[in-house]
Amino acid sequence: MDKLLKTSDELSDEINKSLDKIDYVALKEKLNISTEESLKNDFWNDSQHAQTVMQEIADIQRKIEPWNNILGDFEYLKELIQLNDNKIENDINELIESIRNNINDLRLSTRLSGPYDSSNAIVSIFAGAGGTDAQDWTQMLLRMYTRWADQEKGKITVINESPGEEAGLKSVTIEIKGTDIYGRLKGEHGVHRLVRLSPFNSNNLRETSFAKVEVLPEINQPEKLDIDPKDLKIDVYRAGGHGGQSVNTTDSAVRITHIPTGINVAIQNERSQAQNKEVAMTIIRSKLVQLQIEQHKDNLSDLKGPNQSAEWGSQIRSYVLHPYKMVKDLRTNFETSDVESVLDGNINQLIEAFIDNE
Repeated sequence: MDKLLKTSDELSDEINKSLDKIDYVALKEKLNISTEESLKNDFWNDSQHAQTVMQEIADIQRKIEPWNNILGDFEYLKELIQLNDNKIENDINELIESIRNNINDLRLSTRLSGPYDSSNAIVSIFAGAGGTDAQDWTQMLLRMYTRWADQEKGKITVINESPGEEAGLKSVTIEIKGTDIYGRLKGEHGVHRLVRLSPFNSNNLRETSFAKVEVLPEINQPEKLDIDPKDLKIDVYRAGGHGGQSVNTTDSAVRITHIPTGINVAIQNERSQAQNKEVAMTIIRSKLVQLQIEQHKDNLSDLKGPNQSAEWGSQIRSYVLHPYKMVKDLRTNFETSDVESVLDGNINQLIEAFIDNE
């Protein structure tokens, strides 16, 4: 049993290191505080705040529940070892293996320690050079991320989309809610290149097309980012295209510009001006936070406007369908020939390679 005791100690160290990385104690404390708040009689008087607190509770529970299960299994393991019974040694070894496998399954979450890694994500995809092929490529990327989110049990909401003239999309913005979504998707931020035989020209020639993916941490709580109202220009106008019955008859669309950086967001999908303004402000806050991350600035006044042209000129990943098949990430050098699987949403290997390379 001495060998099992040593293995148990090693496993205990591994569990404790992982718990420290996710700040398990602080998460439990925050969960207790939020749960106590939710039990107060006047909790639902402010429904918006109440929904935020309940979402925080659900997010923390999703994060710590698997670790609670591991801790429970480990306590049971210690009890079995203390029995000092050789007849159950196989059972003990199986339990050790099970605990290790569960820790490995959660190892990605222990490496996500950024301030916004646990946030939901706002993902925008913009067609770049390549005409109709680029717009079709934009829709293919949307399908890839949607399928990935479905596999990860994420909740997807379309915020805005602009259809292409012949096919595909000029641009699309979605919100993905789930566990550590921004932390896992942040490496997708950048220009994606597709090489294939074009289905949109009569000669079936090889075409190269580009799309830009923008991944932002969702910042939907105003108190998390102090924006001076004087720095915002808000325009309202009549929405066009599809929507509810009142969309095209009232000035419900909203465009908000952050004057110092030039960042602007236009939203018209929601029925009311207030709803569109709320969504636009969430994206403005998220874009400013992303700029802070990229430019390593603490104060909004120090931010410079995003350099769009520089980003368009350098792809982070290539997807080649002809004359051979390969997906290659140019930052991590991870590559695979199973392009169809990647385009079907199986991108976790690419995600993990980026996180390992950070």
